[in-house]
Amino acid sequence: MGKIVMILRRSPYGDISAAEAVRHAMGGAADDLDVHLVLVDNGVLLSKKGQMETGTGFTNLEDALKDCVEMGAMVYADELSMKDNYLEPSDVIEGVKIVSGTKITELITEAKTTMIF
Repeated sequence: MGKIVMILRRSPYGDISAAEAVRHAMGGAADDLDVHLVLVDNGVLLSKKGQMETGTGFTNLEDALKDCVEMGAMVYADELSMKDNYLEPSDVIEGVKIVSGTKITELITEAKTTMIF
C-alpha cells in the first residue's frame, strides 16, 4: 500500500479530531503502513511536551503521540503553524519533525490516501 498522509488541523483538546487522528495513525503503523501524520494550524499543539488537559474532559494525547512515533509513524509539525501557536522547536515531543509548507505539499502530492481531521 502507498503512503497515507493524515492531516490534523484542530487543537488536541476541543473535540475528538486529534484523538481520532492519533488512533488512525497508530492503527496504520501497527499494520506496517507508511503513515505520515502532519500537524498544521492548531493541530501543532498536539506535539507540545507537557500537555495539560486538566478540566477539558479529554484524555491526554501526549503519550499516544509518542507511541505513534515509536511505532514508526512519521510525525511532522508545520513550522509556520508553530510560530502562530508560539511553539519553539524545544517545545515539541522528541521524534516530531518540524517542516516547511513545501515539504507538506510534497507529502500530500506523493500520498496515495489523504485523511483530514
